[in-house]
Amino acid sequence: MSVKWVLSMAAVLTVFMILRAGAQVADAEIDVEKLIREIDTLYRSESSYAELEMEIVTPDWQRTLVMKSWTRGMDKTFIRITSPLKERGVATLRIENEMWNFLPKTNKVVKVPPSMMMSSWMGSDFTNDDLVKEFSLFKDYTYELLEPPDGAADLYYINCIPHEGLPIVWGNIVIAVRRDGRLPVWQKYYDEKGNLMREMTYAEVKKFGDRLVPSVMEMAPATREGHKTIFRYRDVRFNVAVDDAVFSLRNLQSRE
Repeated sequence: MSVKWVLSMAAVLTVFMILRAGAQVADAEIDVEKLIREIDTLYRSESSYAELEMEIVTPDWQRTLVMKSWTRGMDKTFIRITSPLKERGVATLRIENEMWNFLPKTNKVVKVPPSMMMSSWMGSDFTNDDLVKEFSLFKDYTYELLEPPDGAADLYYINCIPHEGLPIVWGNIVIAVRRDGRLPVWQKYYDEKGNLMREMTYAEVKKFGDRLVPSVMEMAPATREGHKTIFRYRDVRFNVAVDDAVFSLRNLQSRE
């Protein structure tokens, strides 16, 4: 073995160690708290308005709902279905820790208890909480940066564990976020035994106003083959004027 070869290998190893140390320092400097806040408010701001469609797919049937959504910070959400005719007028309202659904066919307002926040919304693979965000990654979870696996050096991996005492069914959620752009790629939801229960993927990044966001979110349960729900944002407007009357029980029943 030549001295020259040994020196060359030593140089390569030195460069590798420097790069690895640099990556570790970069990870150590990442503000995970800020990153979680950004993910929590990705589709929200002081106020927002959105037009979107939700496609529910099963092995036996599929249907698409068109809806409009208004938000005010993290505490107020209003959603109304506009199509198809069969579901038109169905609406959901959340104000802080309270949530109601309006069902036009029976002309009834139903209050949703906290224990039902993890139940399906409109028969989809998204839960009530997914839609109205009662539980916040930032406020209701603890989080830590994980070492990404081989081949995923361009991603941050963040593990989120819910605080005890909350009616959250997940044991933990792992989120993959692009280092470049800081946008989420996927979220994997696990039960308390560590079994993968569902996965949400983000796609088709678009610019709405001055903000880049994934315009498509797909939720697929790990326990039901052939089932998935796809959200597609047609339009999103941030920091727009939203009247307080939008977030009221009277508006919930207006059918407009």
